[in-house]
Amino acid sequence: MSNDALVTRLREHLGKAAVLTDSDVTDAYSRDMMPLAEAGKPLAVVLPSDVEGVRAVVKACAEFEVPIVPRGAGSGLSGAANAIDGCVVLVLTKLDQIVEIDEGNRLAVVQPGVVNLDFRNAVEKHGLFYPPDPSSYDWCTLGGNLSTNAGGLCCVKYGVTTDSVLGLEVVLADGSLLKTGRRTVKGVAGYDLARLFVGSEGTLGVITQATVALKPLPQLPSTLVAAFNSTEAAGEAVARVVREGLVPSLLEIMDATSIKAAEAYLKTDLGTSADCKALLLGQSDAGGEVARRELAALEQICIDCGADLAYATEDLEEGKMLLQARRVVLTALELYGVWLTDDVCVPRTRIAELIAGCERISEEVGLRIAVVGHAGDGNMHPTIVYSPDSEEEFARARKAFDAILEVALSLGGTVTGEHGIGRIKREWLAREIGEVGLRVHRQIKQALDPGNLFNPGSMFSL
Repeated sequence: MSNDALVTRLREHLGKAAVLTDSDVTDAYSRDMMPLAEAGKPLAVVLPSDVEGVRAVVKACAEFEVPIVPRGAGSGLSGAANAIDGCVVLVLTKLDQIVEIDEGNRLAVVQPGVVNLDFRNAVEKHGLFYPPDPSSYDWCTLGGNLSTNAGGLCCVKYGVTTDSVLGLEVVLADGSLLKTGRRTVKGVAGYDLARLFVGSEGTLGVITQATVALKPLPQLPSTLVAAFNSTEAAGEAVARVVREGLVPSLLEIMDATSIKAAEAYLKTDLGTSADCKALLLGQSDAGGEVARRELAALEQICIDCGADLAYATEDLEEGKMLLQARRVVLTALELYGVWLTDDVCVPRTRIAELIAGCERISEEVGLRIAVVGHAGDGNMHPTIVYSPDSEEEFARARKAFDAILEVALSLGGTVTGEHGIGRIKREWLAREIGEVGLRVHRQIKQALDPGNLFNPGSMFSL
């Protein structure tokens, strides 16, 4: 059966406008935001507008033995949504309906094409809150968040995407529709299949709907900033926060390189001294006296651990200005070149050792490496800056990327905290989970997708 016949079949099901084959157009859908990951040339890009369209695509591709790569907005940073040669890229952005918001039971039913920020704004009107907040929350889609088990700045208190998922609707490799999970607060009937699909990076099925839990809308946040003249002191402050049982809604760290980049970009002095080596930013969304007590305790810990400066504010705009320094780091680094961001997670007591390791790697490869991250859960994002016009610098950046993963594993950490494995960390997944773990992954894949239809080569190879 020819590729032309498949394209004709897809157009019969979806309409001509929803099946794109012009390479000038399809190239734009061939990769995500990770420059290291290889990407192929798709046969076609399809944009169904409902679940029946998705099922039709899956059935047709299975019949023609053409692989499918599911895709959302393309904001990912692992190559998990990258095309392979001759595949059909299944774009889910047109399934963009908020099906239901149930205030009484604090849950919502959503399609995968809903943008994270749009959803957060919609539930906020009902006095509710959807916690997962990836840095790309203003354009990433919930389907992509589900597929990669995305995190964000508030994970320290609210967890990652899977912690908000109650149930899923998934199109399987034979085109059948699996409905798994529940709408109740508790439920232990059968295997927890919903959590199996969350984070599977489109390798097991296509998520077409999710039921997610919502929280009461938090109070407006109060903010603390603390500056340290050593990363070790900042790391000790984080460890103390954990040991003493504090759970701020946000706890972020910036190293000296990221602080200087943010200051240059914002054209402002963050109030740190010239020898500031690390900045901690914390927030409490408890409100009122509870928030004041939380920040006072956090401030005291920072002072006890040697902070040169510790400042807390209840002023919302002032808090936003302080947090802006953390949010602009990646953009700020573009002043020096293009960036390649890593994603590792280490025990919270070993954050300072990771930063020290990144400083050593920076010296070895001769490239700027800035470290920012979610100190509250140990998820760090070392970011390597290199010249886009230099293949030699790109090679050194790739070397640094792998060296950082090596350091993370040596510290008892993991090679990804929230971005996923995708096509750039397959060998590292094998190293982390071992031979038995990889065998189980392959057995699950073969059980659900015996024809290797979905996203072949992502995460691991069969």
